[in-house]
Amino acid sequence: MRSVMNLVEEFGAIDIYLFDQALKGRFAPGMRLLDAGCGSGRNIVFFLRQGFDVCGVDVWPDAVAQSRALAARLAPSLPASNFRVESIEASSFPEAAFDVVICSAVLHFAESPGHFRRMVDGAWRVLKPGGFFFARLASSIGLEDRVRPIGDGRFRLPDGTDRYLVDEAALVSLTAELGGRLAEPLKTTNVQGQRAMTTWCVTKGMN
Repeated sequence: MRSVMNLVEEFGAIDIYLFDQALKGRFAPGMRLLDAGCGSGRNIVFFLRQGFDVCGVDVWPDAVAQSRALAARLAPSLPASNFRVESIEASSFPEAAFDVVICSAVLHFAESPGHFRRMVDGAWRVLKPGGFFFARLASSIGLEDRVRPIGDGRFRLPDGTDRYLVDEAALVSLTAELGGRLAEPLKTTNVQGQRAMTTWCVTKGMN
């Protein structure tokens, strides 16, 4: 039996809901994957070890440096230029460059509805037709009477943080506007009434 430490080494601190998608066979080695808002690389360890062509963008230089160093250790054949200090909405990667785009715990930092849409559009632009988009983001689902609006689509959560929040209707509508389809129903985790995180999985249409 594998030890807990061996599992952590193999999979890193991957978002459990992203790992769930891996277990469902959504991804295959050799696919090109973008972590949009990669941070220090907690979600890419598994993909680097499995031979994916992994790229990442983040606005924080230190975070990108950490992801780049992680990739250099686990997948030294990947070029350092795969990891870029850029925003999701203004990425320099070409259109339809990726089979998979993941965006975990990032979109709820949008500053307004317009900013949120630019972030989503930026991630969607680089996804190939037929590609898979995974996002996990804060929502108001199940907390409608416990969040306080503070303007521009942002809310004060019971845990004291401020987040841009979506609801089920907004995500369903946006999926249709993008020309995608839900790969599975929306799933929301309510953390003891303090915050709610929704998993949004979309397959891009073939045009």
